[in-house]
Parts: sequence; C-alpha cells; structure tokens
Amino acid sequence: MSINRSAGILLPIFSLPSNYGIGTLGKQAYKFVDFLVASKQTYWQVLPVGHTSYGDSPYSCFSSVAGNPYFIDLDLLIEDKLLTKKDVSSLKVKDDEHVDYGYIYKTRYPILYKAYKNGYKKYLKEFNKFVKDNSDWLIDYAMFMAIKKHFNMKALLEWDDKDIILRKDKAMKKYSELLVDDIKYYEFIQFLFFKQFYKLKKYANDSGIKIIGDLPIYVALDSCEVWADSKQFVLDQKTKVPKEVAGISPDYFSSEGQLWGNPLYNWKYMKKTGYAWWINRVKNVSKCFDVVRIDHFRGFETYWAVKYGEKTAKYGHWVNGPSKDFIKVLKEKCKDIDFIAEDLGIIDQDVTELLEYSGFPGMRVLQCAMADDGSSYHSPHNHIENCVCYVSTHDNEPIMGWIKNTKKQDLDYAKKYFGLNKEEGYNYCFIRTGMNSVAKLFMCQIQDYLGLDDKYTINRPGNIGSWTFRLKKNALNSSLSKKIASLTHCSHRDNN
Repeated sequence: MSINRSAGILLPIFSLPSNYGIGTLGKQAYKFVDFLVASKQTYWQVLPVGHTSYGDSPYSCFSSVAGNPYFIDLDLLIEDKLLTKKDVSSLKVKDDEHVDYGYIYKTRYPILYKAYKNGYKKYLKEFNKFVKDNSDWLIDYAMFMAIKKHFNMKALLEWDDKDIILRKDKAMKKYSELLVDDIKYYEFIQFLFFKQFYKLKKYANDSGIKIIGDLPIYVALDSCEVWADSKQFVLDQKTKVPKEVAGISPDYFSSEGQLWGNPLYNWKYMKKTGYAWWINRVKNVSKCFDVVRIDHFRGFETYWAVKYGEKTAKYGHWVNGPSKDFIKVLKEKCKDIDFIAEDLGIIDQDVTELLEYSGFPGMRVLQCAMADDGSSYHSPHNHIENCVCYVSTHDNEPIMGWIKNTKKQDLDYAKKYFGLNKEEGYNYCFIRTGMNSVAKLFMCQIQDYLGLDDKYTINRPGNIGSWTFRLKKNALNSSLSKKIASLTHCSHRDNN
C-alpha cells in the first residue's frame, strides 16, 4: 500500500451544495478541494459515481463504468456555451439539506438533451475520440439506455420485445437504427460527465488531494453488463433470468437477512478468461479514482446465494468464491492501483486470511468498538498500521446520532474509553482518538466534523429514501478547516 500516514474526509458528490438540487462537479466541488487542502487532508472519498437506477443508490447502477448524469454541472455547461442562464433559471431550487430525486429525474435529462443538441457539432472531434477510447463499455451502455427509454424505462427483463432482451441480430439492427439519436445522446452525456470529472480530478491531484472511490462488488440485474455480457453471470441464458441472486445471510441485525437481488457471477467462466471482465472493470474505474475501495470484500471468499424469486434472504446458502486465485490475478494485472477492502459484517478466519493474503488495508470503525472485554478489532488498541480507521461510515449514523440513539451501556463504555466530554465535544473525542490511531489512514464523514445527528445519515441499509444528504453552502468555513488542520498536524497525518 502506497498510502502514507494521512487523513481524509468522506463526502459524496451528490452531497455538495449547488443551485440545482444535487451536488455536481462544478464550483462547489473545487471549493471543497480547497477546504481539504486548508484542513491538511490528503484524501477525498466520494463513494461510487455511477449512473444510478431505481432507488438512487450509487451501489445499484445501469453500468459499472458510466458516470451519473446528475453530477454534470449546469453552470459549467453555460460557460461552455452549451446552455444559457435562461435555460436553467427555472431549475434552481432552494438551498435544501436533502436531494429530491423525483424532481431531479424529471428536470435533468431534458436540459442535458438540450446541451447535447447545442454541443454535438461543437465537440464532434473530441467526442468521437472519447467514443473510440471508451468503446469497450460506452456503446453497449448507450444502446441499453436508449432501449430503456424507448420502453418507458422498464427494467431489462420487462422490455416489451424479447428479441432485444436476448440481443438477436435483427433486433439489434432494428433498434440501433431506430434509436440512433438517443444512443448518441447517452454517449454525449457520458462525454460531458468525464470531461468535467477528469478536470476536477486533475485540480484535486495538482492540489495534493487524492480521490477514493468505491467499487460495488455486484452489478444490478437491470444493467448493460447483464444485457451485453450475460455469460459473466449465473443466468438462464435463454431468458436472462437469474438462477440465484446476492444477499446477506440472517444475522443479529436481521432474522431474514438482506435480499439484494443482484445476479451472481459465473466465477468458473470468469476464471477461464483470466477474470478479464473484472480486470477491465477495475482499470476503467481506476481512471477516476486514485484509490479503489472494494465493497463487500468477503464476497470473494464466500458469498450468500438465494434462489431467484425468494422474498427474503433467509433460505440462502454459502457458496465458495474465487478467493486467492482471483486476488492473485487482480494484484498482478492491477499492480499500480491502491485498494482498500471493505471487510465489515460477518468476517470469519477464512476472510481474514484472504485479506492478509491480498495485502489490502481493511477497515476499522470506532462506532463499532464497544466491547467491554476489549476484544473488538475496531477498538484502537487492536488497530494495525495497514488499515483505515473511520469514526463512522456512510452506512452508519453520524457519531452524534449514534450517541443519541445507542444503548446506555455502550455510551457509558464510550465515555470511559474515548474520554467523552462536553467541553471538547463528544464527536471530537472520537475524532481525536481516530486521528491518533496507528492506522495509516484516518477517514471521517463531514457530518462528524460538523456534529450532525442521525437526520443526516447518508444511507440506512435496507431502507428506501437514503442517499439524500446535502451540505448547505455556508456549512464549511475557515474556522472549521483550521480546527481539522490542527488535529491532523498534532497526529502527524499531514507529513506525506
């Protein structure tokens, strides 16, 4: 791992302030980079930035590579003369603390279509090069999205024409000709997304800030990958219907487990190809991110499989994953990429050994460190250097929400262990402890620095209505950056 002792802040792109209802790759993103620099931070964790599907989760996307059109900044399009101020004036919304995805869905695509019509000829040479350079994923994605639009955004298995679900030659020819304009449109908005994203990334990197992005372990059933490369998945190849789907086994938190519904990988087929699909996916994602955090790392060792059609994950079973064979190839083919392994949840000795074999840093979450006997590997006295310490993750309540809602015995333990006191602020007691951990990297949600409670949780696993948290424009200031910088300096995390 090439990460030195350092610190960073977790803030999704959609959570940035903006005039148009959702965070974007525009002015406020650049201002946040400046805030990170002033705070002596080294990393910005943004979560996945993919084109989200139903439910708006960045972990469930129409493509494992395509960017989220919602993040395209409209003011930058005005600067590029693809839109006018009049075009976007009606789209401005109040400085709200939550994203209204229904409103964004209705308003964002029409204005991006206008930008496409205004900019296609202007950027034709640059656009054609982008299409050529990204043809391995872009062509299938754009056609998939155009067909979805043609069928009123129905999911893949619900399309009205079964021949195009199965990609039969006549159907492919028919729709590629019928939907040529929409196909170009979806290609063009990806051109705009990556044009803006790469410019922001260069600014961040030139400022000394590296970007951490997430790689969801699974892809959505309603995705261009399942449609275009179905052999990679455990499907009935005659119908594209999954035989089994992904989830989490029943545990202390849920007697029925979690039914995710993602198609499972055909690891036997993938092995025969040298895991080419995975390697290509990782390399594409790494163009956006300096560090790739692999979601649900334990799924490479063993994963929970549930028969398609089940209503819960209760009656699934464990299946062996590709384990060391895949990790070996991943490290050989992607040796210049830094990884973080999300090793949370049900972790047994086999998963621990696989993580050690990979050499990837795992995660420690201070919010999960409440064990009176001191046995929790999340407790700072059990941390190792090769790990990433978090106060809380995007799947947890901010620490002030946890303090408000946790059991009395856990809070009493935290008061003793972390030395919680009101003068310093409970949240900053956790932050200081994490900063002083031996972990090479310390990451903190911006909500924890701001002392926000559970109303500002990014994701509540298993619940609809997550992924809406937004910062207000005046939330970050020089006083806060100086405070963070002081903590970072005192814990020797600014010397990198």
